[in-house]
Amino acid sequence: MSETVAIIDYGSGNLRSAEKAFARAGAEAGLSTKIVVTSDADTVRAADRIVLPGVGAFGDCARGLRALDGMTDALEDAVERDGKPFFGICVGMHLMARQGFEHGVHEGLGWVDGDVKALSPNDASLKIPHMGWNTIELTEAGCKHPVTRVLSGEDHAYFVHSYQMELEDKDALLGFTEYGGPVTAIVGTDTKIGTQFHPEKSQAVGLKLITAFLEWRP
Repeated sequence: MSETVAIIDYGSGNLRSAEKAFARAGAEAGLSTKIVVTSDADTVRAADRIVLPGVGAFGDCARGLRALDGMTDALEDAVERDGKPFFGICVGMHLMARQGFEHGVHEGLGWVDGDVKALSPNDASLKIPHMGWNTIELTEAGCKHPVTRVLSGEDHAYFVHSYQMELEDKDALLGFTEYGGPVTAIVGTDTKIGTQFHPEKSQAVGLKLITAFLEWRP
């Protein structure tokens, strides 16, 4: 059965890279998947799966998303009401939180019980932004999750960020990386998943994770 994956274009994100990565993952897995990059709320509402990428500041991304006519309502309908699988990438993951504290306080989608705050590694020699390849350690929940269980402790993913999600709901933590202390790398609740790293830039590891998302039947 053919499925449509909507990648939301709200003026922030590696749209072309994400589109190519999701298309390649679907094709290599033999899935009948149509990838659509869109800023249209009705297209998102009608899609089978939804991807929210994001690059930049939390507040700018939140404003860009809310500036699209009907988009937040479409997300609530498709993801919260209808339970369609959702994948948030980097700031797209941050927007799943209650709020972000980057250059002020900004409201998120409120899907994950947590806030987005500045990275504060306990090693002063570590640079901000955190940029480069890091391994991911899965939590017990992450080892059981149908999407993230495909990852291993030897896998490296590509990170570039200055903020991280600090979770109140520890059950939502699926994986973390180390950068002067534990840093949230993957979150997940019911039909939603988000990664701090960029799967579209993480080569074979990213494609493996995207494939698992496309095959996920929550």
